[in-house]
Formats: sequence, structure tokens, C-alpha cells
Amino acid sequence: MPNLTSWSDLPDDVWQHCLGRARHFRDTREWTSGAKGKSIALLFLNPSLRTRASMELAAHHLGAAPVVITPGQGTWGLAWGEDAMTGDAAEHVHEAIGVLARYADAIGVRTFASLTDYDADQSDAALGAIVEASGVPVVNLESAKWHPCQELADAAAITETLGDPRGKKLVLSWAPHPKALPQAVPNSALLMAARLGMEVVVARPEGFSLGTDVMDLAKKTASLSGGSVTESADQDIAFAGADIVYAKAWSGALVYDNPEEEESRRLARMDDWRITNRLMMQTDRGHFMHCLPVRRGVVVDAEVLESEDAIHLLQAEYRLHAQKAILEWVWGMGSES
Repeated sequence: MPNLTSWSDLPDDVWQHCLGRARHFRDTREWTSGAKGKSIALLFLNPSLRTRASMELAAHHLGAAPVVITPGQGTWGLAWGEDAMTGDAAEHVHEAIGVLARYADAIGVRTFASLTDYDADQSDAALGAIVEASGVPVVNLESAKWHPCQELADAAAITETLGDPRGKKLVLSWAPHPKALPQAVPNSALLMAARLGMEVVVARPEGFSLGTDVMDLAKKTASLSGGSVTESADQDIAFAGADIVYAKAWSGALVYDNPEEEESRRLARMDDWRITNRLMMQTDRGHFMHCLPVRRGVVVDAEVLESEDAIHLLQAEYRLHAQKAILEWVWGMGSES
């Protein structure tokens, strides 16, 4: 069954096919009827603007019917695990997903990292439970560890902007944020750039390294594509000569041990990692990227966002085209469009 949990779980030719189709959909603005009679249930356990809007529209553009479910808002709250259901949640995820799989031809699900249970987040336990309970393909709309929809859109935006990105330099830069945030987007951005054969530098303060398993996978992927992956705790050195700067806040491993207020104080001390025009001037007229939403004046200065070299809105646009490509592949209709 063609689940999309992570691109790393799939053959490279699937990635290449979907990347090409995403570019095709932006070039042609094509609507098709290939998925007429299909439906997708979109389960959002966390907030969304781009993912929800683009996935609903992607289904419509292919002739399919989407239905959006936000547990606890007009539907029953969901229970997880094997404990007796004595709390407020009235429905177990196993039954909820089992029912949706009998209604729809695919299920899309967004379930963020808890940032409280390290083992569950590292194993993507919530997403795994949904895949196990589903009898139809599952599309990961961002999980504890990966965001494959964003990943494909980012790759399409980069290849449109740079042409062949092999050998070009991408800096994945940690940025300040008032709250601890998950690592799914930076994990996926790192793997995406490595897969494209780019020279990737992960710029982050001490204590904010991405997971060892993710870094090792990225280095292995880069070695196969002709790219490289390194780390730096010095933004000025990292930014020198960059073609792309991809900014994103993420939490370090200490978030699982620190009280929330202590983590907030720690983050507040690192506001000098904000992406500024001064930093961007050290690049090779580098293009700025961010997955959005972005906090102006905290993560990045407004003048960077408003520069003609910023492509974060192109990234966001590609979410629609990338998700059309993903749904085509899930439903086996790519060759017919």
C-alpha cells in the first residue's frame, strides 16, 4: 500500500517522479478528473493553514472529495495507547481511523511531536499507530519527525530557482523563537537538500544539533548524490557564499528535560541568531526560505522577507502542486494525467 510517511522509506524514482509532476503542475496550472470518485479524509490534530488549504485544493484539482476532521472540534476527542479510556476522550484512534478508512480512499494526518516523550517522538509513534489502523494509504501531513509534503515543495522551489542545484550551497539555519518547536521541518529540509546533491551546512547554537540518526542519514544520502553535510556553530562562517538560506526554529534534546519556563528563558538568550540583512549580505545573493508561519522581527527581519531574493511564498505555492503530485502517486494515476 503506497503510504507516504517519509521519502526515505521510498525508492528514489518515486521522489524524482513526484518532483517532476509538482513542477509540471505549477507550469501548466492543470486540473484533471483522474481522481473523480476518490476521497481523502484529512485528520488535523494540530493547527494548519498551508497544509489544510493546499491539500483540500489539491484533492479538488484532481477531481477528488476531501473531508477535514479536527478531533475535539465538532468531533470526539481521540484516545491513544492501551490504557482504559477513563478520561475526556470518547473515541480511540484505532476505531476512528478504522472508520475513516472505510469511508475514504486515503487518509492524511498531521500530528506534531509532543516534545515531552522522547522515545515516542523519535519512533513517530502516533503516525505509526494511524498507519497500522488504516486500511487505505496514509499521507504524512507532518509528524513528530518528518514533513514530506513540505520537503517535496521545497525541492521544487529550489530547482525552479537555481536550476540544477548540485554543488550549490544551502545553509539550514537555526533561528530564535519564543517557543520550543519540533524538528520535523528541519529534518526534512536537511534530507531534501542532501538528496538534491547540495553542499549543506547546518548552522545551529551549541545544544541544538539535529538527531544523530537524521544527520547520519543525511550524510549517507549526500554521499550518494554528490553533496555534503556539515555543521557549524558560527552563522557568519556558515553563511559565506550560500545560494540558499533556509531558516527554521527547532528544539534541542534538552527540551525533554527542561521545564517549559526554563526552556523559554534559554531561547530568549539567543535572539542574536535572527536572520538579518547583514547576514544575507554575506551570501552569494542567497535566496531566503522558510516553511511559514514566520515571526517577523524574531526569526527574520522584515527587510529579508521583503527582498526580491526571498522565495518563501514560492515555497508555499508549491505546497499545492506538490500535494497534487503526491495524491496522483498514492492513487496510481500519474501516468494517466
